[in-house]
Amino acid sequence: MSTNKNIPYLDLNDFTSNDPKKKDNFVKNIGVAYEKIGFVAIENHGLSDELTKSLYEEVYNFFKLPLDVKLKYEKAELNGQRGYISFGRETAKGSTKSDLKEFWHFGQELASNDSLFNEYEPNVLCEELPHFNKTGRKAFKILEKTGLNILRALALHLKLPETYFDQKVKGGNSILRAIHYPPIKTAPKGAVRAAAHGDINLITILMGASAKGLEIQTRSGDWIAVTALPKQVIVNIGDMMSRLTNNKLHSSIHQVTNPPKEEWGTSRFSIPFFMHPRSEMSLNCLDSCINQQNPKQYEDITAGQFLDERIKELGLKK
Repeated sequence: MSTNKNIPYLDLNDFTSNDPKKKDNFVKNIGVAYEKIGFVAIENHGLSDELTKSLYEEVYNFFKLPLDVKLKYEKAELNGQRGYISFGRETAKGSTKSDLKEFWHFGQELASNDSLFNEYEPNVLCEELPHFNKTGRKAFKILEKTGLNILRALALHLKLPETYFDQKVKGGNSILRAIHYPPIKTAPKGAVRAAAHGDINLITILMGASAKGLEIQTRSGDWIAVTALPKQVIVNIGDMMSRLTNNKLHSSIHQVTNPPKEEWGTSRFSIPFFMHPRSEMSLNCLDSCINQQNPKQYEDITAGQFLDERIKELGLKK
């Protein structure tokens, strides 16, 4: 296991190979990393340089559209889960200041006979950019496959069957979020690009951002900077996984800080994939993660109930 400055990095090919020793080492190393810090960098994640470049170009082109055009795609009835979410709408849990960002959500697409078909908000299509949704969907499917392999490794680390998560996340309410942090024009007065928070979902896969700013808080309370290097994605544990494992796997608090004043005039772009399970999945703490030294820390809840609570806390749903 090598390190990417402040976090370890692993090669996903080691897990998917036919070499039992490499696979076992991957499982061991990712488990240790997620118990200690909650973040790792992953190589050979499935996204090509070409697709990554194309998606960032499409995202850049969307956010440079006039505001009145972007607002056509912000629909209150979608609860901030699909389409455009305008600047200042999202506030991190526990924060009094809105984040300095606008974003777009590409969501899951289900077959009409899926039991959750009518539960999910429908995706929104951008008419001005014919390749925008198509490119986003392609990246979504690749990152969903990458996430499944990470979850299989975590299942083995937790002494569960390797496919424990497979049916729980198939068709889950995952989201690919394209984020634009616009140039800062006036003193932020305490607001930051993304206030300190933990992610809602099971795991998050972050494509390399266009600028620095991501910081994570270690279990000891220290803040460290993290940047995805070329050919890598950053993968972190979310609050759902932390609940399920009774905090054995650590959902690290993280934030996106404002740049130095001399760089206020620059934008920052970022594209995370939030991997969610199906709403009926139980997040009740696994029995194997409860013991005398680590008593049960969370009340019983389903993934759907937990997501609904958090969307309200973020100010995206009333």
